[in-house]
This record gives sequence, C-alpha cells and structure tokens, in this order.
Amino acid sequence: MDPDAVAKAFVEHYYTTFDSNRAGLANLYQESSMLTFEGQNTQGCQSIVAKLTSLPFQQCQHAITTVDCQPSGPAGGMIVFVSGDLQLTGEQHALKFSQLLED
Repeated sequence: MDPDAVAKAFVEHYYTTFDSNRAGLANLYQESSMLTFEGQNTQGCQSIVAKLTSLPFQQCQHAITTVDCQPSGPAGGMIVFVSGDLQLTGEQHALKFSQLLED
C-alpha cells in the first residue's frame, strides 16, 4: 500500500476523531506513546487522553494543509508531519498547529 495514502487516511481519521470525540483517540496510543504539548511531556495512553480531553476548549475544527511522511525503521513504521489551522468555536482567527506522529 502507498505510504502517502496510509498517512493521509490516518491523519483524516485522527483529526476527525479529535474534533468530534477526543476520548475516542485512546485506541491510537500505546503505553509507550509520548505527547509533548507546550513543553510538558505526557506518557501512556490514559495520560495522553486525559491531557487531550482536559484542553480548555470543547469544540474545534482542524483544517489540514500539509501531510508529509517518511519510512521509519526496518519494521515498516512511519513518521508523519502534519500542519494546518485549528479553528476554535467562538474565536475569529484560526491558530496554526503542527504535529509529528510516529508509528
């Protein structure tokens, strides 16, 4: 399967789930997963989901502008770089965001 197509499908699923049901992201993380957000490291599935669900906004909409992927390691993993805009409900201007995902 085409790595770019896999990355784009994953990114679409991830951000659609983030925008509609952040708790639903739990099955995409492992206990060894790490989230770094504004200089704070959070490790493990439950801790990451707790962090994401405690963000100070309830509704948002991601608009993806960039999805770049590269192979990672001999086991067929991937590194995916995502950037775009994050529109928060009630805010006039979107925020810029970027995220690096690794499998």
